[in-house]
Amino acid sequence: MLPVRLECAPGRLPAGAGGNGDGGRRVGVGMTGDGVLRYAAFCGEPGGGNPAGVVLRAEGLGEGDMLRIAEEVGYSETAFLSQGSDERAYDVRYFSPKAEVPFCGHATVAAAVALAERIGPGPLVFTTRAGDVPVEVAESAGGRLRATLTSVRPHVEDIDPDDLREALAALDWPAADLDPAFPPRIAFAGARHLVLGAATRARLADLAYDFGRLEALMLRLDLTTVQLVHRTGETLFDVRNPFPVGGVVEDPATGAAAAAFGAYARELGLVPDDAVLTLHQGTDMGRPGILTVELRPGDPRVRVSGEGAAIPTA
Repeated sequence: MLPVRLECAPGRLPAGAGGNGDGGRRVGVGMTGDGVLRYAAFCGEPGGGNPAGVVLRAEGLGEGDMLRIAEEVGYSETAFLSQGSDERAYDVRYFSPKAEVPFCGHATVAAAVALAERIGPGPLVFTTRAGDVPVEVAESAGGRLRATLTSVRPHVEDIDPDDLREALAALDWPAADLDPAFPPRIAFAGARHLVLGAATRARLADLAYDFGRLEALMLRLDLTTVQLVHRTGETLFDVRNPFPVGGVVEDPATGAAAAAFGAYARELGLVPDDAVLTLHQGTDMGRPGILTVELRPGDPRVRVSGEGAAIPTA
């Protein structure tokens, strides 16, 4: 990996943001010589969940700089933060190695945990291309940090039958392998995801798809990932997320898709309006993660939470 040079103007992160402090909390872990923090999201250990790059002071970086850095970091997304109206408000942009995405859940969790290590747990507001996303970071008795994001207002729409056939062809899934209890839909809670239910766990485990063909369809439909789901209990689900439009075969833990799935499951009556869902993702990749999805009566938004951990560097 080539070094990344950050030519950015001094940010307004509060004093102590770059070193140790804040009640003795260890910070700076995960920082490498290229100036990018690296955190795993939706897992309390660095070897699980979904790794994300985090740039806490991105003032002065252009779009081309951000795309180059994301490509060199090589994770499915890197979050770039610029100080907002106060010390707990930030403008955030998310880049995959190939393109900008409007919202990314796991990079939001990673960035929130990184900030909490520096300015303390509590509320944050991330202004994203999809809208304002409130995030609350809490510390457990054991000292682990857990971030909960609240999505923008979600919506669910039908998919054209021809587009569905093309998606199944690209995935090499016969239509008979779909779970009839999970009608295919496109769901949005900050980014668009095609939701497909797998009738068996074996179907979900066998993921070998035509990268270019699925990427072309997703670009045409403005999809961020395809959310493949298998129900294992009343509120338990195993999920996988192909992400060819980001230059990544599969995303290990996808917070934006989890929020979209929560909205989908509620709208189709698959779960109650008042529910907490547990999504297991990354197991098939050797990076297990847990995403908690909370639905509240009278609130169309979806809350997604998970732990985060700095990835140690040499």
